[in-house]
Amino acid sequence: MANVVEFLKESYTEMTQKVSWPTWGELQNSAVLVLIASIIISLVILAMDETAGNALKMFYKSLA
Repeated sequence: MANVVEFLKESYTEMTQKVSWPTWGELQNSAVLVLIASIIISLVILAMDETAGNALKMFYKSLA
């Protein structure tokens, strides 16, 4: 049990004194960056999906 208490004390000390937390502005900038990257990636996946779907439609129409 002493090891658990020691671990918790060391963890608290590290989180409050050794970790450099981002400022509110840095956090907002990171959130905007993630949002923009997510939108771009989703648009790329949408384009790939539509292209593959259209290619398959054309392929199936050529067989009929």
